[in-house]
Amino acid sequence: MKKWQFWAGVLISALFIWLALRGLQLDEFWSAVQGAEYFWLLPGIGVYFIGVWVRAWRWHYLLGPIKKIPTKTMFPITTIGYMGNNIYPARAGEVLRAVILKRREGVSVSASLATIIVERVFDGVVMLAFVFVNLGELAQLTGSSGFVGDIRQVAVIGTGVFLGVLLVFLLAAMFPQVTARTGLKLIERLTPKQVHVQIIGVMNKFLDGLASLRSPFNVLMVFLTSVVIWLLETGKYWFVMHAFDFTVSFFALMLMNGIVNLATTIPSAPGYIGTFDAPGIAVLTAYGVEQATAAGYTLVLHVALWLPITLLGAYYLTREGIKWSDSLRMEVETNK
Repeated sequence: MKKWQFWAGVLISALFIWLALRGLQLDEFWSAVQGAEYFWLLPGIGVYFIGVWVRAWRWHYLLGPIKKIPTKTMFPITTIGYMGNNIYPARAGEVLRAVILKRREGVSVSASLATIIVERVFDGVVMLAFVFVNLGELAQLTGSSGFVGDIRQVAVIGTGVFLGVLLVFLLAAMFPQVTARTGLKLIERLTPKQVHVQIIGVMNKFLDGLASLRSPFNVLMVFLTSVVIWLLETGKYWFVMHAFDFTVSFFALMLMNGIVNLATTIPSAPGYIGTFDAPGIAVLTAYGVEQATAAGYTLVLHVALWLPITLLGAYYLTREGIKWSDSLRMEVETNK
């Protein structure tokens, strides 16, 4: 908590919370929350966990060239990663699951992180695709909430960034020897000699983690799996919507899903406080949903996305016999 990154995240979350709450009638907000039909959360949570299982399968698939690990083994580690992202700053859960995978299966942290980064790149591409699918409808929205007006420009820039990173990874995977020689030259020129061996070792293991991208079929499989994952998550948005007194199309919820998840890449307090909520409310109000109803729905959705997976991840972490001790914290910090 002494790190400046933590406090910067808290300030950013505070800003987004202020944006989310300004002009909100609290009595109407609480009325919307109290009047919700919460049994709709059950199928929503069920669909969401199916998506988490598919995520575990995707990770198992990406790790295949390094080590064949069953999806049933990957699922608990995936949920632990979610828990880490939800309660620790700076997406520490991504490194936490790589560290636990190393402890349990002997896969190097560098190789695991390579596959995790590939996952996030594909997730970003799919999120932007969700936005682009709805650009025509988006152009007709009022944008009075303050977030919608610049989404098209942000989507174009974000697409360029994510596709650029994906292209670099694909080239690195298809031409590993050329990439290794180029990396070796850069390491020799830009880093102290005494750390060359260590950095080269990390680079080689990282390249091993990109091995699954050498096949066009594998790339297509990872992309299609990512689409399924995010459609399932949008399904949760759809089920939770039925708990409240409003209706928008599934495509509108895809747009909301894409925007709020892209917004959560902004550094914030743990649990994506504010960065999830303000854009979500903005999109719904742009579709004509009353602000109090939009805020109540977004808050309940946020809790429903955060709480079950966090509890399950904490359970699996305890079941693994691993505690968030100083040694584990140092191991995670070292591998960031």
